[in-house]
Amino acid sequence: MSGAVLVAALIALVGTVPLAGSSWALSPLFLVPIAILVWAWRAGTDVYPEELRVRALFGGSRVPFTRITQLAPDERGRVSALLDNGDVIRLTGVTRDNLPRVLEASGHPVVDQ
Repeated sequence: MSGAVLVAALIALVGTVPLAGSSWALSPLFLVPIAILVWAWRAGTDVYPEELRVRALFGGSRVPFTRITQLAPDERGRVSALLDNGDVIRLTGVTRDNLPRVLEASGHPVVDQ
């Protein structure tokens, strides 16, 4: 994920200290920036020659390249994988700009359509 998300979560955590530290009732406010930090650190897409591993805050999924029929960016530049059964999986952290690097890492050719 973007380093900007990590920095924003750290700033939010530091900003929460005076507010949540003043009362035990407000201490659960710490959970929001901590959850964002963990999500930004954990979420992403790992590329292997035989599969993609898409990680989220909780859980993740493995998708063999044999099940992927197309990798395509949407209008916002986020990349999704279209599977052979019609399902669509958004590839966390993969954008239109780094799609060629993903394909290169997987050992698959880049095909423009």
